[in-house]
Amino acid sequence: MTRLRPAFLLPLAVFLFLPLSALSQPWPEARANAWYQQQPWLVGSNFIPDDAINQLEMWQAATFDPHEIDKELGWAEGLGMNTMRVFLHDLLWEQDADGFKQRINTFLEIAARHHIRPIFVLFDSCWDPLPKLGPQHPPIPGVHNSGWVQSPGAAALQDPAQYPRLQSYVQGMIGAFANDPRVLAWDLWNEPDNTNGGSYARLEPKNKVQLVQALLPQVFAWARAAHPSQPLTSGVWDGDWSADNKLTPMQKIQLENSDILSFHNYSWPEDFEKHVHWLQRYHRPILCSEFMARPMGSTFDTILPIAKKYHVGAINWGLVAGKTQTYLPWDSWQRPYVLEPPPVWFHEVFHPDGKPYREEEALIIRQLTGKSASQLGVK
Repeated sequence: MTRLRPAFLLPLAVFLFLPLSALSQPWPEARANAWYQQQPWLVGSNFIPDDAINQLEMWQAATFDPHEIDKELGWAEGLGMNTMRVFLHDLLWEQDADGFKQRINTFLEIAARHHIRPIFVLFDSCWDPLPKLGPQHPPIPGVHNSGWVQSPGAAALQDPAQYPRLQSYVQGMIGAFANDPRVLAWDLWNEPDNTNGGSYARLEPKNKVQLVQALLPQVFAWARAAHPSQPLTSGVWDGDWSADNKLTPMQKIQLENSDILSFHNYSWPEDFEKHVHWLQRYHRPILCSEFMARPMGSTFDTILPIAKKYHVGAINWGLVAGKTQTYLPWDSWQRPYVLEPPPVWFHEVFHPDGKPYREEEALIIRQLTGKSASQLGVK
């Protein structure tokens, strides 16, 4: 997602509801760690099929493509990946909750055949704040993630009358799969305080951070009220988390309410390792739910060995180059790559035909995950 920092952080808002968050307590450390001990080392990608520009196009009935999903998850399985982080959207629930659940069940059937258990993301503060159902626009030539949409959009976020609809989405979605062993975890809100300074800042509510800060504890409470057997999380992504007095109000909400801790890091391996150490003081499982931006110093070669050393889950951004165009760098919003491609892919692992971007990179992933270890001579 975009890495641009908010220009400012508004003070903590007065909650718009009764303090349901008082009823929302994270798992005890012992339960979280016992759950994690039952998992393999978690490795995967943020997943959207190459023929979808955003979450809506992936999941709407007219464009949902089980064949493409099956093919691409097969490639992921071949690398030894065992999880995918997959974004949902509240408008899909409003449009057709039963159909949406059926398509998610189809996705889970496909993923299970490939021994992949997804993490579902319910809300997202990144990119276009004006989502619309129906046909999605084509990719903007040369631009990274030019069609991704926020959930909830700016209109819903600013309208408390729509919050009961959002609550229905959270509790209905989690409730439908609360005891489904095919689901690994729930990521409740992606980069909640991201204000998209390099892309859609002029369309964002001026008090966006304040609104999300007020709503996020309620989302955790709604989710827990659905009694999921899977852990809840929301990943921190910016700033200094080395001490409590350095955390922003949003980061405190995320870290204090998460059963397992998740974070994003697109920087050099030494920076990645430093952030892992910062989170270890919480004594909970740690998952990096976004990493791998080759020109930024974040690569499979350097990051995965560190993640494995500390038993930190590692989910890179992007599996197959497609309509999201996230193989293009973030600066393509200012300088679109329309005349020539970038010298190095930013994200993604595979070309659309299934050929790895770097064969050596694919080999490293297989070696570290233990896939085809006997054939590769890896112990």
